[in-house]
Amino acid sequence: MPSETKAQDLKDVAGIILSGGPQSVYEAGSPQADPEILELGIPVLGLCYGHQWLAHALGGRVAPGNVKEYGLTDIEQLSGDGLFAGLPQQFTVWMSHGDEVKELPEGFLTVASSKNCKNAAMMNAEKKIFGIQFHIEVTHTQHGMDILRRFVDLCGPEAWSMKSYASHIGEEILREVGEKKVFMLVSGGVDSTVAFTLLNKVLGEDRVQGLLVDTGLMRKGEVTAIQKAFEPLGIKNLQVEDASERFFAALKDVYEPEAKRAIIGRTFLDVQRAVSERMGLRIEDGWMLGQGTIYPDTIETGGTKNSDKIKTHHNRVELVQQMIEEGLVIEPLKELYKDEVRQLGEELGLPHELVWRHPFPGPGLGVRILCASASTSIPAFAPAGASVGKPSPFPAHSTGSGQAGGRENIDRVVLPVRSVGVQGDGRTYRHALALFAEDHECPTDSHYALASSIPNGSKTINRVLFCLSHAKLFEISFTPTFITKESADLLREADAIVTDAIREANLYEKIWQFPVVLLPFGEKEGMRSIILRPIESTDAMTAAAYRLPKEVLRRITQAILKLRGIDAVFLDLTNKPPATIEWE
Repeated sequence: MPSETKAQDLKDVAGIILSGGPQSVYEAGSPQADPEILELGIPVLGLCYGHQWLAHALGGRVAPGNVKEYGLTDIEQLSGDGLFAGLPQQFTVWMSHGDEVKELPEGFLTVASSKNCKNAAMMNAEKKIFGIQFHIEVTHTQHGMDILRRFVDLCGPEAWSMKSYASHIGEEILREVGEKKVFMLVSGGVDSTVAFTLLNKVLGEDRVQGLLVDTGLMRKGEVTAIQKAFEPLGIKNLQVEDASERFFAALKDVYEPEAKRAIIGRTFLDVQRAVSERMGLRIEDGWMLGQGTIYPDTIETGGTKNSDKIKTHHNRVELVQQMIEEGLVIEPLKELYKDEVRQLGEELGLPHELVWRHPFPGPGLGVRILCASASTSIPAFAPAGASVGKPSPFPAHSTGSGQAGGRENIDRVVLPVRSVGVQGDGRTYRHALALFAEDHECPTDSHYALASSIPNGSKTINRVLFCLSHAKLFEISFTPTFITKESADLLREADAIVTDAIREANLYEKIWQFPVVLLPFGEKEGMRSIILRPIESTDAMTAAAYRLPKEVLRRITQAILKLRGIDAVFLDLTNKPPATIEWE
């Protein structure tokens, strides 16, 4: 519900959770709640921004932190009371904040602290009001579910399950669609597959028509695999349209990430209109559009009132938004996270291997081919104690920070491309830093530690990579790049190499998602680089870099370097935050 919802409208709820957000509570225009909610006697839990608002509203003080915290952080609980009772004195949590509570409100006590955040958790047990700076709702916070479960128990809410939700959403679909029929865009990913199956079960095949658009930006063998996957489900109302040439033509000479997303979204709709006209499925004849949008897509597009725009989802381009406002779009999964979508898929009887496929962005490889007409200007980056390395067209540094008592030599270079990040729940668009080491086949704990510390201490870096193909810095050769069939085919082959390797190593279901990214530069002129981005997550709101075994990394790297046009391979070591899962 909107943060400004009146207390009178909340007097019968079981509990109130105040969520996170990118703003500062002391700034004019920042989201505010009705302070009367704190007098209802209902349990209140503030997380991140919600924690800061509680302190601010009750007379405490919130100010910028001396150090911003993004990602894994160790905390120590001080009281052993309230929601933390019985938990270990020290455990690891997930932080993402720039501001912090400097002074507690009257009647509150500090429950937990981190190295850089004194009031990481606070409570007023008598009033049942709790504030927590870190994110307990993400899987990377140890005991986060224990804390959340204790708050829920304190609230005593009605029971909820995915089975009850499936029944609820079925009723919602019937109400929302009414007498209309649904033309569903199916990408082959988990979300659209579950949404399409759900609509078929609720409305029947005679009221649903699926469209799978081959954009030319799909994974290797994707279209055939999707068609085969639907066969045992008895779903036959799926039309396949090869529109790859149309997409490549529309993306010619397009370099800016948001522009690519907008063009892909508009082209999807153009193709949908053309096919629907050809099949006689017009809006004026009672058809509406169906999409597999889920809640993180809405949040990261800035689709909720106080969320920050991280990126524009292709299901949220201007024309779609207009159709939504006119009641011509149905999105049955729009309130669910990925893990909930998978639960619903299994509830609907979808096969395990289909439900647990790695997530794949709607724009496909279009957001994994980084495009640029020229290299970006490189910001200065000089970490404390770093000495300038050998001459290079890009700032390079060699530092002794590492294992073995600081004797490991780690070279660094700022790369001439930028990617999307999320820091303090807000969007960033910053450069990546690459690390080089003599033993370049697998990163060490030191490299992963740098991937956490560097973005926290730098205003210009939000992503840290490790070079798997080179032991030493090389002079970077930039190649102007936009999306073409050739660049898509090249990335498609690299992506297939990765998928085959992790399946053979029995790692596919241990890794939540594995984006493979094409960069517009390499060691030699006309060559390009590949980024490997294995991550582990549950709901995509936070993610940790997955640590692949050395032998798997070696096999993948060697195979990719045999591809014509690739001469460098990097591994993305960065968690979310500070980096998003995808690069664009």
